[in-house]
Amino acid sequence: MEKGAEKKSKRSQRDYSLGFNLQVVTEVESGDLTYKQAQKKYGIQGRSTVLVWLRKHGRLTWDSNPPHLMSQTPNQRIKELEAQLAAAQQRADEAELKVGRDKFFSILREKGLLVQPKKSYHNTTNSKHWMKKHRNLV
Repeated sequence: MEKGAEKKSKRSQRDYSLGFNLQVVTEVESGDLTYKQAQKKYGIQGRSTVLVWLRKHGRLTWDSNPPHLMSQTPNQRIKELEAQLAAAQQRADEAELKVGRDKFFSILREKGLLVQPKKSYHNTTNSKHWMKKHRNLV
């Protein structure tokens, strides 16, 4: 019977004060506790309660940065962003090089690199024969 008397009532996120929320968020963001350790230490019920507080009140952008980027120093983050920028620039340069057939031939024409086709002209008359030749009527 004692176990039934010890039964805890469930609390919702509204039951915690804003100051308490901010204190927990500060401890988690400073690295003193993980969100699960904070839940256990303060008796917070619900799996995502602390995560919701971190998204609402935290200084870190949890939705846009993967968790492994939060442990990086600013210099590491800058180097990673520079590498991403260089890769994006390279992709843009490669995209400029991709041209269609018509554009390709117009570029070759501008540079004078097109190969001139041979004329399809055939001599059908051999005037250097031994038989009688008539003059042109025109």
